[in-house]
Amino acid sequence: QVQPVESGGGLVQPGGSLRLSCAASGFTFTSALMRWYRQASGKERELVATISASRTTYYTGSVRGRFTVSRDNAKNTVYLQMNSLKPEDTAVYYCNAFDWDGGKVNYWGQGTQVTVSS
Repeated sequence: QVQPVESGGGLVQPGGSLRLSCAASGFTFTSALMRWYRQASGKERELVATISASRTTYYTGSVRGRFTVSRDNAKNTVYLQMNSLKPEDTAVYYCNAFDWDGGKVNYWGQGTQVTVSS
C-alpha cells in the first residue's frame, strides 16, 4: 500500500520559511505526478503546487514566487520550500501522488500543519 508521509510543518513567524517533505514508496515514484494541496480551517482544499516526472512545475498564483517544489527520485521524496510566509498560508498541507502506471490512482498523505503567526 502507498502512504505518502509529510513532515516539516510547524509554527513560523510571518516572513519566515519552512521546508515540507513528502516521502512515498510502494509505487513507481519516478513517473508519478506529485502535488501539494492545502486546506485552511473553514475553507476548501486548494492545489498549491505540482511537479511532474520531467520536473515541470506549476504554482497557484498566491504562492508563485514564494514557494518552490522539487523532487529527489533517489529518495522517493518531494519537497515544498516555502519562503516569505504569510498568515494566509496557515493550513494543513497534504501531499498527493498521482500514479500513472498503477491505474491512475491518487494517494494522499496524512497532512502536516503549518501555522504562520506572530
